[in-house]
Amino acid sequence: MAAYTNTTIIADTTDVAGFMGKDVDAGYSVTMQDLLGVYIEGYLCNLVEYDIVTNWASLNAIYKLMFSEYACRSIAVAAIQYEMAGFGTDEDSARIHGEDLINIHLFRINEIERLLKMASVQDFMSV
Repeated sequence: MAAYTNTTIIADTTDVAGFMGKDVDAGYSVTMQDLLGVYIEGYLCNLVEYDIVTNWASLNAIYKLMFSEYACRSIAVAAIQYEMAGFGTDEDSARIHGEDLINIHLFRINEIERLLKMASVQDFMSV
């Protein structure tokens, strides 16, 4: 068994930042992003019944993009939820804007999950 690390393999912090938006609270640290990314990796491995983390290098490029997008959007949702005050001029507009972003991410996360459930391990490996 590989040693546990707090560094995510499939969600680069630069990519995550693009999904979080410019108004996310600075208190949501890279360490928090990485830890959540590791949990998401575990979830995805169980979802597709294949260790995508250990076998990342051998995966199909298209599926790598899907896994990465899923992880980045999931981390972005947590970052937006962390503190929504920066997303608007007042508390109400900030919450509405933050929730709109979350809903957009959740729609896409659910769609990616639906597609992954239909795929097989052979699809991931280009077999």
